[in-house]
Amino acid sequence: MAISSSPTHAPVRPAWLATRSEATIEPGIPVIDSHHHLYDRPGSRYLLDDCLDDLNSGHNVRATVIVQARSMLRADVCPLYQPIGETEFANGVAAMSASGIYGEARVGAGIVGFADLMQGEAIVQVLEQHISRAGGTTAAGGRFCGVRQSLTWDSDASLLNPLYPTSKNMMESHAFRAGFAQLEGLGLSFEGWVFFHQLPMLATLARDFPAIPIVLNHCGGVVGIANYENYRDEVFQVWRRGIQEIAKCQNVMVKLSGLGMRLGGFGFERLERAPSSIELATAWEPWVDVCLSAFGADRCMYGSNFPVDKGSYSYGVGLNALKRMTGGASLDEKRKIFAESATTFYRLPGWLITGATPDVWE
Repeated sequence: MAISSSPTHAPVRPAWLATRSEATIEPGIPVIDSHHHLYDRPGSRYLLDDCLDDLNSGHNVRATVIVQARSMLRADVCPLYQPIGETEFANGVAAMSASGIYGEARVGAGIVGFADLMQGEAIVQVLEQHISRAGGTTAAGGRFCGVRQSLTWDSDASLLNPLYPTSKNMMESHAFRAGFAQLEGLGLSFEGWVFFHQLPMLATLARDFPAIPIVLNHCGGVVGIANYENYRDEVFQVWRRGIQEIAKCQNVMVKLSGLGMRLGGFGFERLERAPSSIELATAWEPWVDVCLSAFGADRCMYGSNFPVDKGSYSYGVGLNALKRMTGGASLDEKRKIFAESATTFYRLPGWLITGATPDVWE
């Protein structure tokens, strides 16, 4: 079975995904998908229709947050401003979804864009453009939430995405920190995408900027391929210590997402048949349990990371797996994990969860 050489993406194979079908577990629980992408690339397309096909899998998905993925970059401006095109695109998709003619779920209720914080204080002009093109921040009734700039670095270059240049000490650099500091004044959050061994560095950044909300992407960057392939136990121990340290920072939350990436080394994409939610939950439970224990339900949020994780399992099965792993939680805790934590962090309107139409413009 041919597998993509990308450290994150396994190929999406609809026929393979169709080999597994499950009834929806706890279909009434409201869900906010806090992390998915939209793009149209050679051999890889995931736009509104594709997203809706997944959202309509039987779960009660109320809204989503679109996270940057170098999509629809503007070709007629300098590179620094090109990512604003992605925010314009995402906001257009969100406007389509907000019309209601595509269903009840509000795709793109929140938008996370890209800005090169290595530009220091000068990046504020780019951030202001992102906010403007999304109708304002979510706190002000618009859709722009914050920024993601990949910080993933490893001595093994095969694990890195060359489109997102990083360095070992990027988080400590004066330039990055000067750009990072601009988020506070604009009321924006930051998506912390790091590898597991970088968690202490991200914790230091969080402690140094306690007023900037940070969400740790993808359970803290589990790596189980390349040089880490035969060191699962060692990786787990380093990762767990990092999770426990960064969880002490009250301005940090974690996304229960991304464990379907090829990067994690779980190997679901190599199975002859798409995995069941029981198989996913069995593999993921040690990692998810640590996150839930360290952060608590009110600082954990669900994210699909689709279509990246779609190479490993279907949308409904992935949500079933997380519902299995949280089966012993109270209803209040489940509501936080699946919807309320994301709503609070991204300052989304509360009516998205209830489905009630607001009486005033929000």
